[in-house]
Amino acid sequence: MNWLLMLHISTLVFWVGFLLYLPALVSFSPDTERTSLASDFPEPAVTRMLFTHVATPIALLAIIAGTLVFVAYQIIQPWLIVKMTLVVLLVVNHIVVGLLVMRAETGNERFLRSWCLLSTGTTCSLATAVLWLVLAKPDLG
Repeated sequence: MNWLLMLHISTLVFWVGFLLYLPALVSFSPDTERTSLASDFPEPAVTRMLFTHVATPIALLAIIAGTLVFVAYQIIQPWLIVKMTLVVLLVVNHIVVGLLVMRAETGNERFLRSWCLLSTGTTCSLATAVLWLVLAKPDLG
């Protein structure tokens, strides 16, 4: 069972990492910033590939492994319900990041950086809250 918990934790770390990294790629893509800094960032097609072929499968694996941990350890506590709600919000944020990737590809740059900054802040807040809930396991009942 420990391998399952390790799989969940490691995939969750990678998922959150991608949710932080992808908005940076979107906001500094060559289409949105015309400086020498932009040439260091990959094309929007690479960002889309990272989102669809790396970040999304890792997110699915993190959610599946977390669900299996929940079932295997038979954890039924109020803090877990709150954690799962926060994970649903992370999934919504994941969808927002996908929309930002698509928006950057189409060249619709209006408020793109602001949305990327908001997505990054949301990811940080949600990941911090999930980490606190898991470590503190507060008595919410």
